[in-house]
Amino acid sequence: MATKSLKAQGNILANAQEQIDILEHGINHDDAFRLIPFQQQLAQIGLNPLTATNLEIFQVNVGKMCNQVCKHCHVDAGPDRKEIMTRATMQQCLDILAQNPSFTTVDLTGGAPEMNPDFRWFVDEIKKLGKHVIVRCNLTIILANKKYNDLPEYFKNHQIEVVSSLPSYTQDRTDRQRGDGVFQDSIKALQMLNAVGYGVEGSGLILNLVYNPAGAFLPPSQEALQKEYKTELKKLFGIAFNQLFAITNMPISRYLDYLLQTGNYEKYMEKLTAAFNPSAAKNVMCRNTLSIGWDGFIYDCDFNQMLDLKVDSSSKHIANFNAANLSQRSIVINQHCYGCTAGAGSSCGGSVA
Repeated sequence: MATKSLKAQGNILANAQEQIDILEHGINHDDAFRLIPFQQQLAQIGLNPLTATNLEIFQVNVGKMCNQVCKHCHVDAGPDRKEIMTRATMQQCLDILAQNPSFTTVDLTGGAPEMNPDFRWFVDEIKKLGKHVIVRCNLTIILANKKYNDLPEYFKNHQIEVVSSLPSYTQDRTDRQRGDGVFQDSIKALQMLNAVGYGVEGSGLILNLVYNPAGAFLPPSQEALQKEYKTELKKLFGIAFNQLFAITNMPISRYLDYLLQTGNYEKYMEKLTAAFNPSAAKNVMCRNTLSIGWDGFIYDCDFNQMLDLKVDSSSKHIANFNAANLSQRSIVINQHCYGCTAGAGSSCGGSVA
């Protein structure tokens, strides 16, 4: 298990353009392995260009710093990543949220968003605006340091929806993907969340889990997997939760590195393209979401953000935010978009078809 980010290792894949070149032209950049362009697939179902439908979810990456270095991380997050959103940039986000009531949900992600020193101030201010807040908590952060031990209580007091990754209900598979000891700490953290009411029927405190495949394959049926998780986690650890989101691994950053290192890149991309689903394409999350980078730049989704593919709009930064332009924009697409449209589809909220 790597202990450093690709960036800290000096890995060539830390460069977004290098990743895009592989996606567009194959491993050796020579077109020897080249897929049907994603744009062509969309054209065949009348979705070229793919356009925004509304501005509803305001997703904010508050920094790439994380206490974990997960094998599949598309952010390339880790303890060595120092990119952190400042309070001044957060204030710009708050001003936008106050002026645009169409944004009903604020989705906070990272890294580990809780590691941003202004995280709680930001959440407090967002809640004052009456927005629904989602925090993508990696669970182990709750136990990483005493200053985070009260997070379950803090989340409860602010009625935060918690979304957490748990690749498996078994230790071996989880630790292989996320690091030694992660499973045990994740279970403890889930029990702490349950103890304050999260995932408990009738509490109104939402706890959703995320499943990512550990290998070069697509996730199974979300509904079937959710039943399995609910049964096993309750039986083994007394844990309850609301929903399970099955999310397809995107062929970017550390997961792209994994695919290349294991010789699975071409097979995986062929699986994604063969499983292209027009229904999923119509419901992709980028159509009602904006993704804001730690430095205030605007993207169609978190994956585009990590590939440095900024929005196709004159409003490329929150400093010159224009809701009218952004709500009518064409979505920036590339070959990685096959990941969101394969099978039952994939989004930050799980399957879409």
